[in-house]
Amino acid sequence: MKASKQFDVIVLGGGVGGVAAARKLASVGLSVALVEDRLVGGECHYWGCNPSKTLLRPIEVLNLAKAVPGVREALSGKQLDVAALFAKRDELIEHLSDLERTASLQQAGVVVFHGFGRLSGERTVRVAYALGDTTEAVLTARHAVVLATGTRPNVPEIPGLAQARPWTNRDLTTMTRVPPRALVVGGGPVAVEFATILSGLGSSVTLVVRENTLLCNCEPEARDLVAQSLRSNGVNIHLETQLSAVARPVAGGPVTATFNGRTIDIDEVVLAAGRRNNTDGIGLETIGLTGGETVCVNDHLQAVGVTGDWLYALGDTTGRARLSHISTYHGRIVAEIIAVRAAGRELSDNELTARDAGSLAQVIHTDPQVAWVGRTESQARAEGFAVRTRTARYPGAVSFLALYRDGFQGWAKLVINDETNTLLGATFVGPQFSELVQAATLAVVAKIPVTLLRHAVAPHPTVNQVWDPLLAEESELAALLSTAAQNAQRTA
Repeated sequence: MKASKQFDVIVLGGGVGGVAAARKLASVGLSVALVEDRLVGGECHYWGCNPSKTLLRPIEVLNLAKAVPGVREALSGKQLDVAALFAKRDELIEHLSDLERTASLQQAGVVVFHGFGRLSGERTVRVAYALGDTTEAVLTARHAVVLATGTRPNVPEIPGLAQARPWTNRDLTTMTRVPPRALVVGGGPVAVEFATILSGLGSSVTLVVRENTLLCNCEPEARDLVAQSLRSNGVNIHLETQLSAVARPVAGGPVTATFNGRTIDIDEVVLAAGRRNNTDGIGLETIGLTGGETVCVNDHLQAVGVTGDWLYALGDTTGRARLSHISTYHGRIVAEIIAVRAAGRELSDNELTARDAGSLAQVIHTDPQVAWVGRTESQARAEGFAVRTRTARYPGAVSFLALYRDGFQGWAKLVINDETNTLLGATFVGPQFSELVQAATLAVVAKIPVTLLRHAVAPHPTVNQVWDPLLAEESELAALLSTAAQNAQRTA
């Protein structure tokens, strides 16, 4: 049985980006359908950023407290209350229920379809409901279809791995017990955060990394500080290593993992080895695109290769960035673009464009935290920019930072475009340094000259003074002295 319905816009995928788009579109009076086959709110809210940071925060606070004289003594021998930690996480992820989120969207005017949506031609989406329900909705869009289908965990093809039922981010972030021994596969931001969570909650952790370094997209100093911290907390890191076999003879029992010719016994394998696009099976082939791949978009987030400018994509689906805050940003931008075009106005190439290229910000919640925006030095040079850098180590460069905790370690770097005197990128590594990155993001996006940034004086004593030694040499003095010398020579 089929029921046909028409909307101004159909949003396929109910993660943070899809929800942001749907809400904004409904707020300007367009009729909107949101299709989601799992929980409305998406990966980030239920199984990603929110629960993982809820697990990380108590570990971070306890480590900080134990490094502060006077507090450390009061907490001697104290451990985290894991049950209370899990209860807080469950509250934050709404006990894996999307009833309130769905009701909120419906109240905002969005029609929510809980089912699997797939394209079946231009501006048409078919929605299949749960197994056993033979009804199907056929939705058509007057103006646009937005793809916000996200990603899922990658499960490498390793003998025995799938049969061993490894944990993915969904299992780790909703775990109800802490495995005594865990093997984490991967070396990126998710992997190092998982290793931090598990070791902080008492697991004996082995980290298997295919590359020759952790965090290969970060500045080398950031990688080194994170690796040093993980090792100091008992994490065994194996670089340039891949699993060759996994076995779990008894369901729910111990696991054996083989790598580098050795076998270890563990309780769980945790995968953080990349993500796969959820674009297979959604009917891209019916409109001339290839399923299973990212959807290439222009800066108006319109799908390239689809005539009529009716198909849009955002967030993870585009491959531009797998970050929830970028998905939300894309969702709001794409809604504005569709609303303007629905009102009968075409946009120029420079109007309402997504301006995320070269200005992406990200935080890794390890101890120390890693936060960066834009390009690293190597990325900037590879793209042909003429650059100079400013670096500093802490507390050496700002001695009072030692008051924040014993053993304070931090590092920062600015990557500056020599031709425009503006920031191309910035990296901060240290306790609570994640709060520094937004100022750098504003500087990158607004292209503020670093000689002007130095006049934004950070208050004392705050962590913001990390900026001071980085900008201390960025003054107009050299240029003024050079001009004065040239004038003196002319008049001599």
